[in-house]
Amino acid sequence: MVTTGAVLATGALTAAPAQAAVATPTITAPGGFMMNSTNGATLFSKAPDTRRLTASTTKVMTAAVVLSQANVNLDTKVTIKQDVSNYMVKKGYPSSAKLIVGDKVTVRQLLYGMMLPSGCDAAMALADKFGTGSTVAARTKSFIAKMNAKATSLAMRNTHFDSFDGLSNGNNYSTPKDLTLLARSAMKSGAFQAVVRTKSYTAKTITKTGGTRNTTWTNTNTLLGWNGTLGIKTGSGTEAKYCLIFAATKNGESVMGAVLTASSAANRTADVQKLINYGYAKIS
Repeated sequence: MVTTGAVLATGALTAAPAQAAVATPTITAPGGFMMNSTNGATLFSKAPDTRRLTASTTKVMTAAVVLSQANVNLDTKVTIKQDVSNYMVKKGYPSSAKLIVGDKVTVRQLLYGMMLPSGCDAAMALADKFGTGSTVAARTKSFIAKMNAKATSLAMRNTHFDSFDGLSNGNNYSTPKDLTLLARSAMKSGAFQAVVRTKSYTAKTITKTGGTRNTTWTNTNTLLGWNGTLGIKTGSGTEAKYCLIFAATKNGESVMGAVLTASSAANRTADVQKLINYGYAKIS
């Protein structure tokens, strides 16, 4: 017979060591949020509900609204209007997909042109196509209303859009938490995922004269492919500084989140890398 004392002496009943706690990272961005993509549990939070400028991360909502339209046909051709060129001139030539007036471009190509090189011209063409009204101004205004309606439906309580591309007219804002809610919804679309995880895309479009033109767009998100990163969208501006909505999956563990108002592109990248690594460790 083995006594209890003997068992304890041999260590047979020694409890398994507790898993070491994972240290919460420090990020330089003033706002950040991350969740477990699978169950929505919060993994990291820093000023998650503070309203901030979103810059081109706004285009995630533009894409989400387009893809949520009933019976949307991504192969529908859209002719680029002079209004698009005029808009780009008026806004001081912001980030562009280099669309040319008269070219016929598919909705799918416009999504790539908007999300990879962050084309404000592509964003306007989509807003005009999927808005309602008798003028370009009315259609783009109604499209922005659809963006705000979708934000409400996703419980993005601290979000308001006044543009389709993030070139704010003074009332375009969101929060790290709200943008993560948007990301979780958008990433349910296979078409959306296919776009944002693409590093480079060549669009073959029909020119005004009936010929063809090839345009290649490179994704501004340099984190793609790093440690399972699948997307989603960068943003930058004088006031908005540097933003990124991200999603990553590795070994069955999935995280997504956002950082806003980082002081530099390098700091934004470093912040997101810290969060992704932390997220994987936290869930495992």
